[in-house]
Amino acid sequence: MEDYKPRIADQTLTDKLDAMGCVLIEGPKYCGKTTLAKRHAGSVLYMSDPDTRAQNIIMAQTNISRLLQGATPRLIDEWQLAPQIWDAVRKEVDRRNADGQFILTGSAVPPDSSEIFHSGAGRMSWLRLRTMSLWESGESTGHVSLSKLFRNSAEIDGEAHLDIDRLAFIICRGGWPKAVMKTNESSALMQAEEYFEAVVRSDISRADNTTRNPELARRLMRTLARNQGYQTPISTLVQDIAGNGNSVISVPTVNSYINALKSIFVIEDSIAWNPNLRSRTAVRTSDTRYFSDPSIATAALGIGPDDLINDLATLGLVLETMCVRDIRIYAEPLRGTIYHYRDKNGLECDAVIHLKNGKYGLVEIKLGGEKLINEGAENLRKLADKIDTTRMPPPSFLMIITGVGQYAYRRPEDGVLVVPIGALRD
Repeated sequence: MEDYKPRIADQTLTDKLDAMGCVLIEGPKYCGKTTLAKRHAGSVLYMSDPDTRAQNIIMAQTNISRLLQGATPRLIDEWQLAPQIWDAVRKEVDRRNADGQFILTGSAVPPDSSEIFHSGAGRMSWLRLRTMSLWESGESTGHVSLSKLFRNSAEIDGEAHLDIDRLAFIICRGGWPKAVMKTNESSALMQAEEYFEAVVRSDISRADNTTRNPELARRLMRTLARNQGYQTPISTLVQDIAGNGNSVISVPTVNSYINALKSIFVIEDSIAWNPNLRSRTAVRTSDTRYFSDPSIATAALGIGPDDLINDLATLGLVLETMCVRDIRIYAEPLRGTIYHYRDKNGLECDAVIHLKNGKYGLVEIKLGGEKLINEGAENLRKLADKIDTTRMPPPSFLMIITGVGQYAYRRPEDGVLVVPIGALRD
């Protein structure tokens, strides 16, 4: 495909296929899973093809081995339409005793997935594909490499070319590949709006074949958009929804809607980081709420780039969602996980990038400006000072990611890195 933009996940998929019999690519609809997989596949089966869907599902019940035949890696797209494919693929990988045999893609986690996935241990690998980062969409210069920061953060140099107008547009457009490739800005912005409508009208019900109220789904997503970046309990979300809709909503109902949104990868929360500290400090363990792409939040709120520029508080919230998405993508090749930190005293850290080898970096996300940068640096230093470095290593770096700002630099007074999101890459 001539217009294909290479993804960071391309190399990850190559590595996983070389190591495992099957790779499952998961992620939200329209994030590019099938396009990515097709570039690595030897043959393709489209389970959801309207012309063959019914026949494919019947074959999965009667002669599933026929569906597995084809040049390898064999791509089975939207495999979750016939969950028995998982066990069949696992057995076929065992029989062939070879790696790189299958790629499965899916935009929803099937019901009872924990039991299904347990049977794939040692044979299957997972790859989470997200919407495109700014580096992948060509809107980050890539002058600052996250992997290099973990090797040596003493020297840093780079610049970004994003002003606040462009930043607001990128947030509302999101990282949807189709939107990124649009030259017409109005058409590009429409992609997230249509995605949001598809979620509330049908996708949230198709997640587990449970009929759900589109208006309640709409109100819930609007509430989640107002609470992104916070550890908001379900009970508070329920009160907010009921207050805006003048109706009584139960906690179990809202919880079921949230679980459905997670199963179709609309929501990707950040779990709490629990480091070794010098003093006995209670660490809050609630997840921080995020959408998988910032444009879902703006679509849920019904706002556009001009609205964000006129409401810098909201701009800061959705900027955090975008930055967390990007560093998740950049950390993936490093086998890194993104956490958040908050303790009983209110000390917070927006993101902790923690690698499998024990290295970690502490990150604050700010829109920009000297005052906000100073506040972020102070928070980072306070948290770093609390960590018991006799029981775990010191952080590899303290970094403030900014939305706007021309240059990446190291602050001479405290060594904190300041990096515009438009200069960062994997």
